[in-house]
Amino acid sequence: MPRSTAAEWMDDAAATQPDFEAALRDLARINRMSLARRPVLRWLDALVAATGRRHLSILDVGAGGGDLLVAVAAWGARRGVSLSLVGLDRSPWAASHAAAQGVPARWITQDLFALDPEERFDVVLCSLFAHHLTDAELVRFLRWMEARADLGWLISDLHRHKLPWGFVWLGVRALRMHPMVVHDSTISIARGFTRADWRRLLGEAGLRARIRWTFPFRWLVSRA
Repeated sequence: MPRSTAAEWMDDAAATQPDFEAALRDLARINRMSLARRPVLRWLDALVAATGRRHLSILDVGAGGGDLLVAVAAWGARRGVSLSLVGLDRSPWAASHAAAQGVPARWITQDLFALDPEERFDVVLCSLFAHHLTDAELVRFLRWMEARADLGWLISDLHRHKLPWGFVWLGVRALRMHPMVVHDSTISIARGFTRADWRRLLGEAGLRARIRWTFPFRWLVSRA
């Protein structure tokens, strides 16, 4: 199954605010049902255990509606770790949606590669966004994360495989999700990665990182 280059509707600058926000709500549902936040929080647990840090500045790249940041904030409260949270997404609709949801984070609306070079963080997270990038952009992004994160970074993204493609094709229709999600969901999986992809892309970036598969059909790529 070769990696797709098909466009996702959410990446279209012409997407309207009502459609974008409806899609964000459905994506948050998918993230809850697929336990998307769990491996990210476990990785943060391991990072805090290894470093002993009780405060972290965290950037979430491609933050969407901010549901991961809400989960990270709750994790910090449970673990007694104070947090400075920042969401980065180029869509203005993401920022307004996050604000309406009360996401406890500073928000940056711009392309990630245009971010002020002085902005640095203890941790950079990227959950279910990397597949939106081309191979060349992803190599650049890997180097970008390495330069921005003082303690470590984590990418959690989709494993390209026929089984999750078929399950998601059926699921988004059975759950009557927004047309944007129905269109983009299987494209997202087709734009996802294999272990061989990650090894090749990390090699092109000149980086060494841990690559680990996790349920359900996700790759965790990290450096800490």
